[in-house]
Amino acid sequence: MKIGILGTGHIGKTLVRKLSAAGHDVKVANSRGPDTIEPDVLASGGRAVTAQEAVADVDVVILSIPLNRLPGIAPLIASVPAETVVIDTSNYYPARDGRIEAIEAGQVESLWVSEELGRPVVKAWNAIGSDSFARKGKPASSPDRIAIPVAADSDRDRKVGMALVEDTGFDAFDAGALADSWRQQPGAPCYCTDLTLEEMPAAHTAAERARLPKRRDLAVAAIVERVGDGTTNPDAEYGVRLNRALFM
Repeated sequence: MKIGILGTGHIGKTLVRKLSAAGHDVKVANSRGPDTIEPDVLASGGRAVTAQEAVADVDVVILSIPLNRLPGIAPLIASVPAETVVIDTSNYYPARDGRIEAIEAGQVESLWVSEELGRPVVKAWNAIGSDSFARKGKPASSPDRIAIPVAADSDRDRKVGMALVEDTGFDAFDAGALADSWRQQPGAPCYCTDLTLEEMPAAHTAAERARLPKRRDLAVAAIVERVGDGTTNPDAEYGVRLNRALFM
């Protein structure tokens, strides 16, 4: 598939590497220009381009940027044909993204993203830690392969997202419609807990929406105490242990 990726943070970089290695034609852009994208990100065949070039003539656009920057790219996404699948990987963290009143009031993150962009989106790769995503992918049918939930209102779009998740080395879990994607937001039992496909359904069902923000903030506070700030990601082992203790 032809894939354009916006964002070269922890998740974005790994997406470029894994999807290129899986044989997809991948273009990637960031806010600072193609010359600033490190060569190792492109080692599997990805190409550094401008943001406008990244979303042109592709089957899929993947957004891997902070949630509060998504409204700013809405005009760019408006140029993307309706049949192009748009996948969002972002999560809302108050300390990083500032106050987004609709989300603070309890709106589902993915529904807010869809409204801001003015088009349907798929929610994927948001519920795995960056270290786990980079290091823990396995071939299909491997024992203890980690599962990643994928939500979308369109069955076609969800299937595309699930197929790409599989291509990155993880089992795809059908998480249903966007209205239920709060079940894979920070604070939920299936968020960054490295569950298998067999474990995922029970964790997805067990989520309690009202408790998510408090659990999310407790996890952030513990990470800040350990690593010194709220933006540095912990190693996979610590992050998974912490999230399992707080979220499950």
